Amino acid sequence: MNDASWGAPPHMGHRWSPDGGPAGPAGPLHEAGAAAQTRPMPIVPDAGGDQDDREQGAAHVGGPLFRDEQEPDIRPEEPAAPQAAQAGKKSAGRDLRAAIGVGIGLGAVILASLFVYKPVFLGVIVLAVVVGLWELTSRLAERKGIRAPLVPLAIGGAAMVVAGYVNGAEGAWVAMAFTALAVLVWRMTEPPDDYLKDVTAGLFAAFYVPFLATFVALMLAAGDGAWRVLTFLILTVVSDTGAYAVGWRFGKHKLAPRISPGKTREGLLGAVAFAMVAGALCMQFLIDDGVWWQGLLLGLAVAVSATLGDLGESMIKRDLGIKDMGALLPGHGGIMDRLDSLLPTAPVVWLLMVVFVGS
Repeated sequence: MNDASWGAPPHMGHRWSPDGGPAGPAGPLHEAGAAAQTRPMPIVPDAGGDQDDREQGAAHVGGPLFRDEQEPDIRPEEPAAPQAAQAGKKSAGRDLRAAIGVGIGLGAVILASLFVYKPVFLGVIVLAVVVGLWELTSRLAERKGIRAPLVPLAIGGAAMVVAGYVNGAEGAWVAMAFTALAVLVWRMTEPPDDYLKDVTAGLFAAFYVPFLATFVALMLAAGDGAWRVLTFLILTVVSDTGAYAVGWRFGKHKLAPRISPGKTREGLLGAVAFAMVAGALCMQFLIDDGVWWQGLLLGLAVAVSATLGDLGESMIKRDLGIKDMGALLPGHGGIMDRLDSLLPTAPVVWLLMVVFVGS
């Protein structure tokens, strides 16, 4: 070791050689230092560190200093085999087994009620509307403090669906008007603070959920209404499935990153392609007097409306700061998370069906 590194002047603690130069430190301190330099350093057994830690440098001392000490294992846990095997693959982002199981169950209930007895399917629509309104108003109250009155919305929503099935579009409009009036009056029973905000949200909920769902009842009322509703459901589900499958596998370019980062332009093309093929088949084989080319247009319109409906609810959920509207359906979220693409698609399918094959 260099003397200068110690910072001591030459005349302190040194002996002098016969020629007048310094010969090194003198005294017991020097002898202890020399002995320390010549004596080998004891080897401390390494009980905890791995080989990579020991190879990082001589400054590292591995293992506990005393026998009764336990050195914590700070090495990261290695991923499980299934996760390691899927490291380079995209994740589906939801529980597919639960989603498929719930989807099959819902499909069975819908088909059974649709083709066995139409009023039973009408009851399914009413139930979905009431639950959807409950989810929407609950999230508005929790996240924004908006108190949209649920009771008049639920009663008026059920009346809208039934009136549309029995009396057509005129009956649905009349029920919608009375529902709006009931929301305004019901909210008057509470303090006037935020009255305008609450009734505005209530009117929005009345239009968004039950009024749009009424167009499914209008389709059901036709002579081949069960097949029209089935076509509507098939096209919407196929559109969503095509968008999900193609977007998950090939999606690279974001469709609307500010609204829904998971949606891609490739997924939209998949939705259009799948829905157009399904539309051509449904119009040709399921709808009376339907033609395949009409199904192509119908499928295109469904893909666009279903995508816009999905983006619309994504905007609502982003504003509310939530991922799902509810948790009633494992793998899907809430009822509103399944109605998001169905609701805006219902009037589109109803109108095109009327144009193509009549009411």
